[in-house]
Amino acid sequence: MNADHKLIQHYFPELNVLQMDQFKRMGDLYMDWNSKINVISRKDMESFYIHHVLHSLGVAKLLSFEPGTKILDIGTGGGFPGIPLAILFPEAQFHLVDSIGKKITVVKDVVKQLGLKNVEPQQVRAESLEDRKYHFIISRAVTQMEKFYPWIKNKFRKEDVHEEFQNGVFYLKGGDVDEELEALHLNYVSYHLEDYFTEPFFETKKVVYLPYEGKK
Repeated sequence: MNADHKLIQHYFPELNVLQMDQFKRMGDLYMDWNSKINVISRKDMESFYIHHVLHSLGVAKLLSFEPGTKILDIGTGGGFPGIPLAILFPEAQFHLVDSIGKKITVVKDVVKQLGLKNVEPQQVRAESLEDRKYHFIISRAVTQMEKFYPWIKNKFRKEDVHEEFQNGVFYLKGGDVDEELEALHLNYVSYHLEDYFTEPFFETKKVVYLPYEGKK
């Protein structure tokens, strides 16, 4: 599995030595934690860098988070997509939340071991987060959008920080999303990850972007 971290460098050749080292060490850290708690399915660990790290970095093929951007990762689980993106964008600020304590324990340790100063892990339910506002919210298909959207609709900052994308949600999801999103009458754009990554795993994977519409 360890050699697979070089796949990250293939798709993101601008990585510096520190970032490559952090991506390399991720595999061993998750392998060790997975032997204690089932953070990632045992079968999935064999494809850790494709299924988890590279998948998370699909968001980075669409936009680069500017320095000072505040990002909320809802239902981060073991730290995805937040931790890989935090490595890639060390000057952006990431708040990783999950309601399950043992998963946040793993996230806290990985963040510490990798020396990530731009990540704040917290055990909390997304719907109970109050007073915090973000430029972008990211997630890996934690639930159906009809449940997810009410959690996030009041959590956006009003000032945009990106020229191409106004503040909003980047949602990593597989399969068909159209029916689910159209039922909510939300504006969205789907980006197919097979356009950016050649591995068969990405043939059905998408990043769905939903702009924040609170300014209308």
